[in-house]
Formats: sequence, structure tokens, C-alpha cells
Amino acid sequence: MDNFLQVILLGIIEGITEFLPISSTGHLLIAQHWLGRRSELFTVAIQAGAILAVVVIYWRRLWNLTINFSDPVNRDYLYKLSWAFIVTVIGGFTAKQVGLELPETVAPIAWALIVGGIVIFAVEAYADRQPVRDTLTWGVATWVGLAQILAAVFPGTSRSAATIFAAMLAGMTSRPAAAEFAFLVGIPTMFAATAYEVLKLYGAGQLANENFGDLALGFVVSAIVAFIAVKWLLQYIQTHRFTVFAWYRIALGILLLVAV
Repeated sequence: MDNFLQVILLGIIEGITEFLPISSTGHLLIAQHWLGRRSELFTVAIQAGAILAVVVIYWRRLWNLTINFSDPVNRDYLYKLSWAFIVTVIGGFTAKQVGLELPETVAPIAWALIVGGIVIFAVEAYADRQPVRDTLTWGVATWVGLAQILAAVFPGTSRSAATIFAAMLAGMTSRPAAAEFAFLVGIPTMFAATAYEVLKLYGAGQLANENFGDLALGFVVSAIVAFIAVKWLLQYIQTHRFTVFAWYRIALGILLLVAV
């Protein structure tokens, strides 16, 4: 397949799967087995493209939080958003230093998909027995930060799934509110991850080997597709549960184990 089409296809896959709770890492791994491996910077960059879609979708919310910082409600939200990011950075750095990261191979990702699907059923059953709450507490912020670390250590977990369901288990049982906070925390997280990869390559003198044309194309395609996917998901969870994604994860995980 032509390289141009490969990049577009990878951008589409990333854009669809980054925010649906089905694991973008797992789907990209499968795609790259077929299309060929890409650099770590390419993978992180197209993830950042998907995050850009969230910036566009939530720009009014972000703008309001920024210009109305004097509002106690906005200030509290930003403090907790920042705390979740700090927890992620500290935990993620520590995990990398001690080597707590599974290889991105099919079997661990397949099991993570299956386990994640079971967890979704459990969280939805728990949420159904609770009153709907959209209150953001320090506990919610902390658990969302820890969930991002879990997603980084265990490929196939799905960052969006881990953070959304961590928020719901911690008491933010409103699906739209949990998704919003999870998505907003992802903005600084993924942009920081992209910057880290760029600096790492720069320090190793490997930036010249990177195909920045492919990076730019994958970034744009991922951003456009993710915009559509997130818009759809936000509408979907207004009236639906996440269980359809649980069935999909379990089915895909079993299929991958059989195919290994």
C-alpha cells in the first residue's frame, strides 16, 4: 500500500479510537502489524492531533475557565485539572524510571481489552445504583491522574476508558461530566508526551531521520476524524451507557488471542 494511504489510514484509526473507550494503542498495533511499524513520535503526534479535536470542541469551556479564573467554581475546576495532570506526570515519570511498562505486543493488549470490557460492565452496574452526580472532587481528580498512569503502563487499557471510569467510580457518576473532565485532562497530557518525544529524539540526534510530512498528514487526519468521533460520543452518552464498547473490547480481545 502507498505510504500516503498508510498514513491516512493510521490517522483515521487513531482519530476514531483515541476517545472511544476501546484502546487506540491496541488498534494502532494491529494496524501497524499490517501496514508496518511507525516511530514512537509518529504515534504520539497523531494522538496529539486527536487531542487537538478536544481543544476545538471545548474551546468555549477552556476560554471561560481561563478568562474567568476569579470565579471560585472555575478556579476550583482548574486546580483539580492541574492536580490530575501533576499526578500523571509524577507517576508516569516514576513508572518509566523503574521500567514499569509492558511491551506493546498482541497478547497483553488482548488481555487488557478483555479485562477492560469486564470493568466497564462493573462500573456501569455500580453507576446505575448511584444518584447522578457531576461534582468534581479532589478524589476524582486524583483517581483520573492515576488512571492515566495505568493506561500508559498497560497498553490496551485505553486512556479515555481508564479516566472516564475512574471518575465514575470516584463519585462523578454523570457520564458527560466524567467524559469532559477525562478529555480535558488529556489535553496537557498528550501535548506534554509529544514534546517529550521530540526532545528525546533531539537529544539523540535523530530528528533528521523523522518524516515530518507523514507526521503532519497523520496529525491533521487524526484531528478531523477525532472531532467527528468525539462529537458523536458526547451525543451518544447523553442517553446511552458504555456497555456496547465493553462487548466490542471483549470480542476484539478474544479474536486477537485466537489469532496470536
